[in-house]
Amino acid sequence: MSGVSELFIGLMSGTSLDGVDGVLVDFSKAPLAVMAYAGAPFSDDLRQELLALNSPGTNELHRAALASNALVRVYAQVVARLLEQSKLGSNAVTAIGAHGQTVRHRPQAFDGTGYTLQLNSPALLAELTAIDIVADFRSRDVAAGGQGAPLVPAFHQSVFGRPGETIATLNVGGISNLTVLGSGSMNDVLGFDCGPGNALMDAWCQRHLKRSYDTNGDWAATGKIHEGLLQALLSEPYFNQPAPKSTGRDLFNPDWLADRLGPFAHLAPADVQATLTELTASACAQSIQRYALASKELIVCGGGAFNGYLMQRLQALLPSMQVCSSEAYGLPPLQVEAAAFAWLARQTTRRETSSLEKVTGARGARILGAIYPA
Repeated sequence: MSGVSELFIGLMSGTSLDGVDGVLVDFSKAPLAVMAYAGAPFSDDLRQELLALNSPGTNELHRAALASNALVRVYAQVVARLLEQSKLGSNAVTAIGAHGQTVRHRPQAFDGTGYTLQLNSPALLAELTAIDIVADFRSRDVAAGGQGAPLVPAFHQSVFGRPGETIATLNVGGISNLTVLGSGSMNDVLGFDCGPGNALMDAWCQRHLKRSYDTNGDWAATGKIHEGLLQALLSEPYFNQPAPKSTGRDLFNPDWLADRLGPFAHLAPADVQATLTELTASACAQSIQRYALASKELIVCGGGAFNGYLMQRLQALLPSMQVCSSEAYGLPPLQVEAAAFAWLARQTTRRETSSLEKVTGARGARILGAIYPA
């Protein structure tokens, strides 16, 4: 790979549906150096359309195609800002890793293979940026019998792993996922989705406060955790399934919550928010206690790392661990997943595998992603 640029861009828009995070990463400096970060929120119309497309509806193919184009135009804005900040031209960047927006995730369902679907228009993004695009990271793993998720554990090992130590890394986006880094080898990495992250909390906050999220968890902190509701929520069979496993809005959505709220209709909205926050903390803590008890610390990334009340609850449920933000390791919480997709794009262009059999349950490691040349 001599003479090939080690500059890659990673773009991530997750299940929280709050917008796009992008980073320009230099991989010539071990383990990496983030040269620029840029973010862009979704418009209310785009956010609502992406949310609606998570469920069956009329004229889906047409709407999904137009939403993909609109999403990619936000991606292109972020790329332009990254290049402007770093004072680089598009020819300096080897490739962009663009995850797309997941609207269906049903691995192994229906016919034994199932599918995963991310809205994206990588050909349009290549046109708009004049940079090679790497996209469609999940489907090859699903085709190989895997969950197609989570994809970031191999990246976590490359940046957070330490020889001879067990390290737990928790990403709290719309869905929460856990990575357990073992002895420092890729063969000792475990990862899976714990359950809901911010998705249910955000939906409840939008419904009652007309705000997209509960800033710092301040609203939840005013409520009281209702043990009966919490146990009703934790009775969901997914929480007891063994790893590898993955989930998404296909399961944890407002309809799922409404089905379980019936007997608790008398609760104050703030008490429900407190209980939803406890659901996320409890599901994550149970997963950590089951698979990562040897870890002395929990590194938290994603938007959930900014929820002070959630971080307090995680620390209270995991008293033997030090719960900290990924910021303490030089990679701010909103940059971790975007950097992961820059890393995944690099793996693809180098024709190197980036899925882990132990994480996804696939028949073996695979080279992930499809390349759309500029």
